[in-house]
Formats: sequence, structure tokens, C-alpha cells
Amino acid sequence: MIYRHFDLGQLIQPNKVIVIYGPRQVGKTTLLNDFLSHTTLRYKFDNGDDLRVREALGSQRIATIQKYAEGYDLLVVDEAQRIPNVGLGLKILVDNVPGIRVIVTGSASFALSYKIGEPLVGRAYTHILYPIAQSELKHELNEFELMAKREEYLIYGSYPSVITAATLTQKAEYLRNVVGSFLLKDVLEIEKVKNAKVLLDLLKLIAFQVGSEVSLTELGTQLGLDRKTVARYLDLLEQSFILVNIRGYSRNLRSEVTKKSKYYFLDTGIRNAVISNFNTLSDRDDIGKLWENFLVSERLKHQQYTPIYSSNYFWRTWDQKEIDWIEERDGGVFGWEFKYSPKKKSSSKSLFLKTYPNAQIHTVHSENYFDFIT
Repeated sequence: MIYRHFDLGQLIQPNKVIVIYGPRQVGKTTLLNDFLSHTTLRYKFDNGDDLRVREALGSQRIATIQKYAEGYDLLVVDEAQRIPNVGLGLKILVDNVPGIRVIVTGSASFALSYKIGEPLVGRAYTHILYPIAQSELKHELNEFELMAKREEYLIYGSYPSVITAATLTQKAEYLRNVVGSFLLKDVLEIEKVKNAKVLLDLLKLIAFQVGSEVSLTELGTQLGLDRKTVARYLDLLEQSFILVNIRGYSRNLRSEVTKKSKYYFLDTGIRNAVISNFNTLSDRDDIGKLWENFLVSERLKHQQYTPIYSSNYFWRTWDQKEIDWIEERDGGVFGWEFKYSPKKKSSSKSLFLKTYPNAQIHTVHSENYFDFIT
């Protein structure tokens, strides 16, 4: 059992709903099963695919929902987005069953948030379960051992089944299966997007542009789509935990670029599977992109689990001066440049500090990155 930051026993509260989002295959059901194996609460563990569960929680009838939960301290529903009007059903449940505790999970944030958000205002706490974080692996391996396996994490990512696979071949095969079988399943099913090939082609274009600003118009031209459709697809891919969108930061200079976005993959293994490239670092020309993507995804996990409440940006000028990662939090501005090689010097730090004299700037490279992500 790989250690996970979430302690469900501490999170659950009477008459509150704990909502756990996250990509498919990151261990949500495993997390639930581990907690339920040692809880003293009397619980019911159901799945949103179960027709009886759909009928009960989707009924919006107080008596039916009370009867469904009768005699239990805890109700757990996996894949809750399958239930019609699940938000209203859960609202009725926590408002009318004294002391009931509820945990629901879902693989696509847009599916659950549309159905849960408004009805459960003030009644729900939301948490995201990511692929395994380096800070979680610290409970298994020390810093020296994790840094020794750095190349493996850059190439194959950190899905639980990848982490536990015995060989590199098995890791690559699992990731190919993810991309081929269910990476786009939520988008295709829930949003009725019919053309999986276009979505995969879009992901491939993004994979080659990791760390670069993305032009929706250019992407549309390459894919034969209009700009609005590209924007919609990117939004769906972000909400389904495949991509991460980071926007430009600006407060002062006219020369700062702010209108475009950068996109990263939530997991570097998925990124490499999309472009079918599991070559070693010595045989690649995209180490910089991989390194930047790895640091972004791991920093997001660290922010979620610590927690660190921050607005995240990148900073770039028209003449290509750039700070890769900006956090605006606690009344301050904190920036990091990402360099894989410790010997590579900064060309942007002085201009940024001149523009934002109260900011703090650091460089993250392959020998000092561990504190930044853990």
C-alpha cells in the first residue's frame, strides 16, 4: 500500500460531504478500501453505476433517501457522477439524516462539479487526488533514492500502477493502455465529443509545446477547427485532469506577455505515451520540456497536500525574458526558474527583480529540486 496524504478518518464530519476528484486510475477506490478496512463506523460502500443507488439518491424524495441510509454512520459512493442530480440527493441526505457522514468520488471534475457544486454549498469539502507525489514516495524512499530514480519518474510518470510495475516495459505498456482505453473516456461520454482522434491530435500538439505559449488560432489551423472549439476542447481536457493551464503574470510592464497560456500534462508519463516516446534522457531532445512539466505537476501536488494557497503564473516578455513559475500568495510574489543543468545561468532574474523589487526569485535544477516539490 503506497502512502497517500489523505487521512479520510480526519476529513469526514457529521452531515458533511467529502468530495474526492481525480483522474482515473490514481487510487481513489484503493484509498477508500484502505480506510474502510479499519474504520469502526458502520458504512455502506456503493458505486454510482449501480441502478439501485441511482434510483435512491437520484429520486430527490426524502423518505426514499432516508430509508437508503438507515442504520449507517457513513455512506461512500464511488463514481458518483453517474447518479442523476446527485448534488440534490446528497443535500437531502445530509440535511435529513442526523449524523450521517458522506464520501463521494469522481474521475471527471466537470461531471461532478456541475451536479454537486451549487446544491452542496456549505455542506461539502473538495479534495483532489493526483498521481503519486514525490512527497508521498518520501515515506517509502529517502531523498537520495528518489533522486536516483529521477529519470524514471520523468519518463514514466507516477500513476500507482506505473510506480508498482516491475519492469520499464510494463510501465510503458500500462501507459499505452491508459491512452488507448480510458484517458478520454469522460470527455467522450459526458460531453458527447465524438471525435477521439481530434482530441488525441490536440494532445500531441500540446505535448510538443509543453513550456511554450499556446496559440489557439494556430492549433485550430493545424487541426481544422475554429478557435472556440479548440478552447472548449482544451478546457475539457483540463477539467478531466489531463492538462494543466497556467496563464501569464503581469502588473507593470507593457512588454509583458499575458494573453496566452501554457499547458502542461498532469503526468509526464501520459505526455510521453501520447507522443509514443519512452526513450532515455540521453536519447531525447526534450529534456527541458520534461523537466519543466515534472516540476509543475509535482509542485501542484505539493500545493494541494500541504496546503499552499496560491495563484500560479508564468512570466515572459516579448523579447523572451522568462520566469517559469510565479506564485502570488501571502501578500508576496515568489518566482522560480527551471533549469535541468545546475550550470545553466539565469538571463531573466535581474529584469524581473527590477520590475518587481519585492519579489523573491530562485533557480530549481536537477540537484536542488527536492525542497521545491516536497
